[in-house]
Amino acid sequence: MSPNRYNLLIKNKISPFKKNINVDSDKSISIRSFLISSISQNISSVQNALMSDDVKSTIKCLRELGVKILKRKDNSFLIYGKGLGSLCAKKNSSLNFGNSGTLARLLIGILSTTPNIHIKVRGDHSLNKRSMKKLIYLMSKFGASFYPKNKFKFPLKIVSTNMPIGINYNSGVSAQLKSAVILAALNSFGNTEIYEKEESRNHTENMLLKNFQAIKIVKNEKKIIKVFGKKYLNPINIKVPGDVSSSAFFTALTLLNNDSSIKIRNVGLNSTRIGFYKLIKKHNARIQFRNLKKKNNETTGDILIRSSKLSPLKANKSFYPSTADEFPILFVMAALTKGVSIFKGIGDLVNKESNRITEMQKILKQIGIKSVSSNGQLKIFGKGMINAYGKKIRVPNLGDHRICMSAFVLAALTGANAHIKNFETVNTSSPSFLKIMKFLGAKFEIKK
Repeated sequence: MSPNRYNLLIKNKISPFKKNINVDSDKSISIRSFLISSISQNISSVQNALMSDDVKSTIKCLRELGVKILKRKDNSFLIYGKGLGSLCAKKNSSLNFGNSGTLARLLIGILSTTPNIHIKVRGDHSLNKRSMKKLIYLMSKFGASFYPKNKFKFPLKIVSTNMPIGINYNSGVSAQLKSAVILAALNSFGNTEIYEKEESRNHTENMLLKNFQAIKIVKNEKKIIKVFGKKYLNPINIKVPGDVSSSAFFTALTLLNNDSSIKIRNVGLNSTRIGFYKLIKKHNARIQFRNLKKKNNETTGDILIRSSKLSPLKANKSFYPSTADEFPILFVMAALTKGVSIFKGIGDLVNKESNRITEMQKILKQIGIKSVSSNGQLKIFGKGMINAYGKKIRVPNLGDHRICMSAFVLAALTGANAHIKNFETVNTSSPSFLKIMKFLGAKFEIKK
């Protein structure tokens, strides 16, 4: 998390707007591009990487593990790959993952099968609260050890295995766990097979697919990812597109604001990431994807959004994997859409940077929106577009960027008097968020 802490005050409704914007680069692709480059052969290049706190933590950790990373004048990066199994660290040295669960899980995947790793790992206040039990179980199957035994939260110590053996894994909704297994498998003896029961983000596979000697995907009734261990990886050359998850907040703002439209340029539109857009299109959102292109196995394009009269949102559990980051802003949209919205199969939201179900319920209650949650389901009794002048929204320090961004949009649309603590946490994913909001006409005050 950024050391420059500040709170945010919002007191005014936003006016109608018609704008074109570029959002911050994709965080998931940025982090993966540095990690995979570091274990590839020769020199890789990454353009338009997101310069958020999470990506800066990634670069810092890799440099501490002996990877040479140079930033060029055009803000692109050269990563001098060390190859599989070549990252190194002094015994009992430490790494700090900051706020990034993605970095934590994926880098631990790499380190677990890298020889002679005895390293301490930790995160910030928020990340240290999150359970790593499933990750520890999977990496233990490869042969890695974690100390203290039976402790599942950071800080922890990793002792890697010098004889990692490939495993079979039935993956669920977590792309981070799936990616950790793929990255651990690359430096393991024998083959690893991952059976994908539910489709999740596939950026890791996409980035590795040109390495046909190391990874193969078979699609029958289920997707099977086959990883062939101990094969070299080719260098990568990638230009990171805009982040579709960050785009969702500006999309919601536009849809619910009268007489407004926006064009968001050059956004990553990977099919495993656009559940938010598929869902709201079903409920009368006026949205179009334009200028679609495909490069490095990733689809990109522009998103055109116009003010819309939405119907109550109904999301079953099949939407969860491709919509996980966007549920807090979907809850805001549901609150400001007349009728009862129902979200099913969202129980895993309690394990994010905060309990995103409970915390969003608290925020909505402050402006008179009723909601009921039970058994991984949330009902929101939407009132339609309301004026909340005189009502107060108070958001404590949760260390959750998506909650902060959602509360901002809610206040800007309703005119509620919002006080959001530690808004700097948004820098973990979208450091340009406030700059873009100001460009769109939102009024706010920073309190340090």
